[in-house]
Amino acid sequence: MAGPERIIIPTRTAEFDAVRDLAWAYRDYLLDLSEADAEIVRAFYPVDKYRTVLDQIETDHAPPKGQTRLAYLGDMAVGCGMVQTLPDGSAEIKRLYVTDAARGSGLGRRLCETLIEDCRAMGFPRILLDTSRSLDAAQRLYTSLGFKSRGPYQPIPDIAKPFVLFYEMDLTAR
Repeated sequence: MAGPERIIIPTRTAEFDAVRDLAWAYRDYLLDLSEADAEIVRAFYPVDKYRTVLDQIETDHAPPKGQTRLAYLGDMAVGCGMVQTLPDGSAEIKRLYVTDAARGSGLGRRLCETLIEDCRAMGFPRILLDTSRSLDAAQRLYTSLGFKSRGPYQPIPDIAKPFVLFYEMDLTAR
């Protein structure tokens, strides 16, 4: 018997609340990873700052500057991911997250592949992203999709340097 349908859609206005809920769940997930991850999250995204970021996703992560995707397993929103434009014209993938209910379903990979295709369609020359050193599955995913390890692409406090990994994908080479 087949499982529930798995779909990924561009986020419409009515669905941004689901994206925000998933982004808060992602923040909570990172807070529980390790004390180092929790310290980084509290430093970079204290509650008020994170709320402001999420209040702006409808403009900052929407065409033509970016994209927000929502993943469903059946009728349940179980994942999200966002693309934003960096000052140098590169794309940055942010808040790629799937819930426990979606882990192992392939939705995380499909979500990332969809965001990569969105970046290509929007004409970005490259994609940058970062992840926690604690997230082994994310590291394997990014490497398997063709991302290359690199140094920081933005200023990063010394406390975070040992715990954050950076990746890049060149979209000009086919």
